[in-house]
Amino acid sequence: MSLNASDPQDSATQAAAPAPATAPTCPLCHGMDSYLFHRDKRRAYFQCRRCQLVSVPAGYHLSAAEEKAEYDKHDNRLDDPGYRRFLARTLSPLLTRLSPGARGLDFGCGEGAVLSRMAQEAGFEMSNYDLYYARHDALLERSYDFVTLTEVIEHVADAAALLTLLDGLLARGGILAVMTKRVLSQEAFGRWHYKNDPTHINFYSVASFEWLAAQLGWRLEIVEADVVFLHKPG
Repeated sequence: MSLNASDPQDSATQAAAPAPATAPTCPLCHGMDSYLFHRDKRRAYFQCRRCQLVSVPAGYHLSAAEEKAEYDKHDNRLDDPGYRRFLARTLSPLLTRLSPGARGLDFGCGEGAVLSRMAQEAGFEMSNYDLYYARHDALLERSYDFVTLTEVIEHVADAAALLTLLDGLLARGGILAVMTKRVLSQEAFGRWHYKNDPTHINFYSVASFEWLAAQLGWRLEIVEADVVFLHKPG
């Protein structure tokens, strides 16, 4: 589809990064009806009219080596009170919804695997998977009562494949806990620091999660400004 010049754009970004001549396929719903949502000096961003996902075309994605180099800059430690408070915004409400003995997976656990260690302190067992720091593929062949993605979903290019994988990992009645900052409006997006991280390539809104829940037959629960739970039917 050719870009529609009548689509709303931030006029301050016109002399910025070049945009593809045609809109990319949406990585979440595979729709072909996206428009140029924003441009800055680094990248272009497209929004899908069907599922409302805002995505960065593949031409702007980092290589695997470049991406890992960015992650290696993180210093996430169990003894960091600020980081623990950050993760607790997802973990604390999640634990209140789990049955005793529930087993989980921290998908995209990072180098420190802090969230699963916090869960263990509360009496819940979690396994850890990460493409770069804990690539134990056998864990992706199992079933879990809950799966956490804290600041992960925005990094994964193939959103549809990711959600198919997560659906297969979750047992009936399971909970998918997602932490990611959400798109609020086109105007706010232009000022949003979150989009400036070069490893952030897919940006979700409430509408995106509503579409996703409807497609999977799950129940969406909005927990915080950057936390949602998706409940798989029992």
